[in-house]
Amino acid sequence: MSVSGQTDASLAPSFSGVRSNHRLTIALACTAALLVACGNKDQAAGGGAPGGGMPPPEVGVVVAAPHEVGLQTELPGRLEASRVAQVRARAAGILQKRLFREGSDVRAGQPLFQIDPAPYRAASMSAQASLARAQANLTQAAAQAERYKPLMEANAISKQDYVNAVAAQKSAQADVAAGQAAVQTAQINLGYANVTSPISGRIGRALVTEGALVGQGEATQLAVVQQINPMYVNFTQSTTDVLKLRRALAGGQLKRAAGTESASVRVVLDDGTEYGQAGKLLFSDLTVDPTSGQITLRAEVPNNDGLLLPGMYVRVRLEQAQVDNAITLPQQAVNRSNQGDTVMVVGADGKVSPRPVKVGSAQGGQWVVLEGIKPGEQVMVDGFQKLRGPGPVKPVPWSASAASRPAASASAASAAGSAASR
Repeated sequence: MSVSGQTDASLAPSFSGVRSNHRLTIALACTAALLVACGNKDQAAGGGAPGGGMPPPEVGVVVAAPHEVGLQTELPGRLEASRVAQVRARAAGILQKRLFREGSDVRAGQPLFQIDPAPYRAASMSAQASLARAQANLTQAAAQAERYKPLMEANAISKQDYVNAVAAQKSAQADVAAGQAAVQTAQINLGYANVTSPISGRIGRALVTEGALVGQGEATQLAVVQQINPMYVNFTQSTTDVLKLRRALAGGQLKRAAGTESASVRVVLDDGTEYGQAGKLLFSDLTVDPTSGQITLRAEVPNNDGLLLPGMYVRVRLEQAQVDNAITLPQQAVNRSNQGDTVMVVGADGKVSPRPVKVGSAQGGQWVVLEGIKPGEQVMVDGFQKLRGPGPVKPVPWSASAASRPAASASAASAAGSAASR
């Protein structure tokens, strides 16, 4: 009995160890099963691809929609007054008065300067006196010729005497005509002493001051008057663009700007703002500049408020034609290279493929696509860095405002992180 008791006591610890190991094995197995179940649940909740692959990447797309687009060309230009008149002294003398305020608006015929008129007034009076003398001589010669006529008919005087009397009368008439011309010339010269504006417009600064001797040997320039309403804007366009536009119009791909034979013109100021009033194209030069290959264009722009000034450099937006069924895409959606222009199109199966396109001009941050895209197709705009081989993608609508918000948030987060590190 004692042996049996010792044996039971010695075996008891062994049985306890076996039970502990068994419990540990069961606990580990349960834990592994729970982890596998949780992993499958998380994979199902995360929308993972079958077999545990990565989900398709999200890319921003726009749906191609045709609409009417006006083809605009932006060219550098320079403003010019529609009329420019140089005010010059046509009479020699001392400048006595300036009769205008510099930088003001003047009307045609308004007095601007006063030159000493005394010499010209004296010359006018002398011419009038000479005319009066000639008129008196004419009266005497006419009376003598009239008196000689009946005497010649009665043979009381010779015919030669009568002929001499008639010749004296005609000479006196010529002297009167010359005296009248001299009086008119003197009046014109006297009028030149009062310098007036040849046109209506805005006058600049006076180029001479009172007391200066002007018009002595040359017509001294006194001021400049410019008509600034309307204004002209001169600009040039390359011959290549003009020929391309004409071929497109002739082929029916484009049509003229709405409702007019002339193109619509918009002026963009130095600060990037667009001038409120539209202008119209007046003409294009018939010749090409041989040095630059450019064609000169001129447009007329209203300037009722006087905001535009001569000599200002501006940019001209010229709408020369319209496309009926054009598609516009954001500029970042088009890849431009020497081999041509391409876009990435998302098909119905979610796969992306490149597509060659024909691009026109840029309009407000977008390219006008003339060929290569059909209405309703999805064109990829954002998410190019997410593409991984030929696998499918998940297209989501793209908008410029939505694209700018993450960029702003990222920059704000970067600024916050750098501030925290400091």
